[in-house]
Amino acid sequence: MERVARAFWLNSPGQGEIRNVRLADPDEGDVVVRSLCSGVSRGTESLVFRGGVPKSQYTAMRAPFQEGEFPGPLKYGYLSVGVVEEGPAGLLGRTVFCLHPHQSRYVVPANAVTPVPDAVPAGRAVLAGTVETAVNALWDAAPLVGDRIAVVGAGMVGGSVAALLARYPGVRVQLVDADPARAALAEALGVDFALPEEALGGCDLAVHASATEAGLTRSLELLAPEGTVLELSWYGDRRVSVPLGEAFHSGRLVLRGSQVGRVAEARRSRRSYADRLALALELLADPVFDALITGECAFEELPSVMSRIAAGELPGLCHRVVYDAS
Repeated sequence: MERVARAFWLNSPGQGEIRNVRLADPDEGDVVVRSLCSGVSRGTESLVFRGGVPKSQYTAMRAPFQEGEFPGPLKYGYLSVGVVEEGPAGLLGRTVFCLHPHQSRYVVPANAVTPVPDAVPAGRAVLAGTVETAVNALWDAAPLVGDRIAVVGAGMVGGSVAALLARYPGVRVQLVDADPARAALAEALGVDFALPEEALGGCDLAVHASATEAGLTRSLELLAPEGTVLELSWYGDRRVSVPLGEAFHSGRLVLRGSQVGRVAEARRSRRSYADRLALALELLADPVFDALITGECAFEELPSVMSRIAAGELPGLCHRVVYDAS
């Protein structure tokens, strides 16, 4: 019996469509997953949709189950939650998370899916990849008790970092964003909010996630001497100017990159990718993360929705895509 699914494809920059795709028959050790929902990783997927991935990063930016090549046609995405319809007995019927593009059904090796804890609703589990990025960032940054921290950029990644930092004892956390409406997000996450010009300085750590030159500049300005900016933004093919004069040298400041593609060095010898993702899913038992999901659409609407997201016409944080039950 031929297995057919529906998948979102980027035909060329700015042009997406839903296609019928034939699924391979599962081998022993594979699972067949029926999608419940997926999440749009707004920053990265918008950049991919616009064709903004530089050629030098084509290999590094590949999604785990991507088909096709940049700039297109390709199938891209990595925040999928579904139910195992066929596979090993221990996974059959389980709700699982997978780093898979937007698709109604798919066949992957069983070790490519991670069971979603019973305490985590499927609709919230689409954030697992983003929270995993935040976990890796904090392993890189290693904040200490009592630190003064600014999170600059209140998007999906910045919000996830702020939500985790809110659990640290004795820290001063400010979520900094140019949009005053993001104050409501900060309140929901349990941290303070400030506009860039009002943010408190003297920070031991600034986590930058706004993907703007102004945000990176302000992050450096907020540091105390010998403070660190942890850069989480992905700029694609855009060049940014960084003020490495002024207080950068005299203050012995540090600008450090962090990226989820490798487990942070501080934990690499003791934690696997699977361990990190499982931890992210456990952390999502906290309903505070629901504040990061601000929109929803049916799967068949995704081509037009992605166009609006990439053009900046549909603002928000995580956009959840819902699949029908058939």
